[in-house]
Amino acid sequence: MQIYKVGGAVRDRLLGKPVTDIDWVVVGATTEEMLALGYRPVGADFPVFLHPKSGEEYALARTERKSGRGYGGFTFHASPEVTLEEDLIRRDLTINAMAEDDQQNLTDPYHGQRDLEDRILRHVSPAFAEDPLRVLRVARFAARYADLGFTVAPQTLELMRQLSESGELQALTAERSWKEISRALMEDQPQVFIQVLRDCGALKVLMPEVDALFGVPQPEVHHPEIDTGIHTLSVLEQSALHKQPLTVRWACLLHDLGKGLTPTEEWPRHIAHEHTGLKLIKAVNERFKAPKDCQELALLVGKYHTHGHRALELKASTLLELLQSFDVYRRPQRFEEFIVACEMDARGRKGLEQRSYPQADYLRGAAKAAREVAVQPLLEKGFKGPELGEALKRERLKALKVYKENA
Repeated sequence: MQIYKVGGAVRDRLLGKPVTDIDWVVVGATTEEMLALGYRPVGADFPVFLHPKSGEEYALARTERKSGRGYGGFTFHASPEVTLEEDLIRRDLTINAMAEDDQQNLTDPYHGQRDLEDRILRHVSPAFAEDPLRVLRVARFAARYADLGFTVAPQTLELMRQLSESGELQALTAERSWKEISRALMEDQPQVFIQVLRDCGALKVLMPEVDALFGVPQPEVHHPEIDTGIHTLSVLEQSALHKQPLTVRWACLLHDLGKGLTPTEEWPRHIAHEHTGLKLIKAVNERFKAPKDCQELALLVGKYHTHGHRALELKASTLLELLQSFDVYRRPQRFEEFIVACEMDARGRKGLEQRSYPQADYLRGAAKAAREVAVQPLLEKGFKGPELGEALKRERLKALKVYKENA
């Protein structure tokens, strides 16, 4: 029996990056031998065990064969006869198909170390094209390692293109897709993930609403980059530069979907795109079963981001409606995320990345003014039920008028 460290742990050590998760492969062992050594079985589809002391996962070396559609359409074979090289060849990229023994001796049958040095993301074997999830994984790795200069090998991009055209991507479950998308959006350069998906034709299959934005012009006076798709990538890039959470990054990706529906004869203007885009944002949310907080913020940012940009011009009554829509009294964090999403939108424009955004502090101040209106005096005056709500609204409107005069 031989035990090897494999995959990301080996890759990241060679890249000089922190190693977080370690995968182990056991060659030459049976299930019975693993159990006898105290390992606890956890794998339903293939033999995976938890180490009796560390709790880390150890998988028996295995081969796999395509048996159906999608990510789960494989049958696995694990036995003591399966070699390390046979286990490694089923992996996605050469840089993930290396192994180390306990002396850090490298096993690299598919030249992963060379591709690390050449900054290439390359598939291990033609079997790459059997698993549609790998399209998303490669795009995610491209986003993760973009700062190191990694690019996708042309042959690998071609296999990704074939997968995108085959209909296999539709076999992915919402849960598996969201897991990859959400991880990719939290990388340092998530815009690279979207660009790679677009380069291989996967974006128009997975998110046609986002793909439709490319080539759609906007007024140059507000958008020097002109192209709505390029703008969306830039907004996403800004959200990562400013270390925004997943909720904000998701909203940034979807905020302008309505512009993809504007009739060409109305270009480059996009009147009421905030409202026309809501049904598209809802469709993308539901397609990937995004978490509730991501769904809610994306819809609110889509609907109100132009309000954010025009905050200094809004009437007190409109400001109050905006604050009520976000329930800033019970959910202040959601309004803060809206503000930063608007700021990322303003910065995601060619040459305007460093622009100031006074609307942010203005909106924070407005929310503070409305929140500071006390309920107790109104209760003492005998207001209750719906009448209390109306009285509170009137007092908040007064507070916002005072705030506007003094801002």
